[in-house]
Amino acid sequence: MTERLLVLGIETSCDETGVALIRASATPGLPPGLGGQAEVLAQALHSQVSLHAAYGGVVPELASRNHIQRLAPLSEQVMQEAGVPWRDLDAVAYTAGPGLAGALLVGASLGQGLAHAIGRPAIGIHHLEGHLLSPLLDPDASGLRFPFLALLVSGGHTQIMQVEGLGQYQMLGETIDDAAGEAFDKSAQLLGLGYPGGPEIARWSAQGDAQRFELPRPLLKRPTLDFSFAGLKTAVLTQVQKLKTAGQLNDQARADMAAAVQAAIVEVLVTKCRKALQDTGLKQIVVAGGVGANQLLRKQFNALQETDQIEVLFAPPHLCTDNGVMIAWAAALHLLAGRPPAMDSGFTVRPRWPLSTLSLKTS
Repeated sequence: MTERLLVLGIETSCDETGVALIRASATPGLPPGLGGQAEVLAQALHSQVSLHAAYGGVVPELASRNHIQRLAPLSEQVMQEAGVPWRDLDAVAYTAGPGLAGALLVGASLGQGLAHAIGRPAIGIHHLEGHLLSPLLDPDASGLRFPFLALLVSGGHTQIMQVEGLGQYQMLGETIDDAAGEAFDKSAQLLGLGYPGGPEIARWSAQGDAQRFELPRPLLKRPTLDFSFAGLKTAVLTQVQKLKTAGQLNDQARADMAAAVQAAIVEVLVTKCRKALQDTGLKQIVVAGGVGANQLLRKQFNALQETDQIEVLFAPPHLCTDNGVMIAWAAALHLLAGRPPAMDSGFTVRPRWPLSTLSLKTS
């Protein structure tokens, strides 16, 4: 296996079109899958937030059409900025799932087409594995060792995984209804704060009093590591209706409610992860996914490092959202670990793809 790899990564699972070119190399002395360094040669990311904002959420058909319009030009842009000829690529990676079926097919089609045109392997990457491995791009993560815990928290997923090795993930707990990011989005919509909800809730929370409104912490005191946020959404709806009826849903009430929502979600996430660390005896946890950019979440996890003598690793804030870098990086780690793909003529996408059943799809 080549010691230095040029990998193009394509991400089209939902409402961001991401493309990135990285140069990855192995780090001597580190376990396969953890031993790697990456230089981002060029990247491009187009967000569809403004496209979907009027609907309060992602419209799958619009997302797919926008990926079709954006993906090829962004790929050309990345290669030109890096000054790398297509023939110099060692592999092309794309998100194979989970995600919106139509959106995934756009990335898979272009990724497969590019790879076969230049005679290089095409690698289908699990979207959540891309998030999970993205904190390893931080040089400070060089001390991470298998096994460790991972919290994957985003608009569609809230899961606690035990990571035994590259491609070896055991589910310890997951949401039984809404994901944390979905709870942020729905709460923000109810409060009239805009879309996406996570950043808006965080922004309004800065001026709010989290103690003014009492909101539930579903499953917080249960022994399970599973999550539930549907009850929180219902509680927000009930409180908002009361405020509207009383004519009291003003900006201060919105800020206070936003702060209460954020505090409730963060407390549940941190408490469940703390229990998982205690149950497993592990001392390292990776936090990845869009909600991982929340500053209150980061503050409370950092506090655990002092009180519980654990190590918390976050993805860089700019890589918490969906992006091509994490897809290229995940593929590079698999290749550096000695998993060269075989070439064939077919491809599949998996809109529903449990991370615990991951098998690397290559072609």
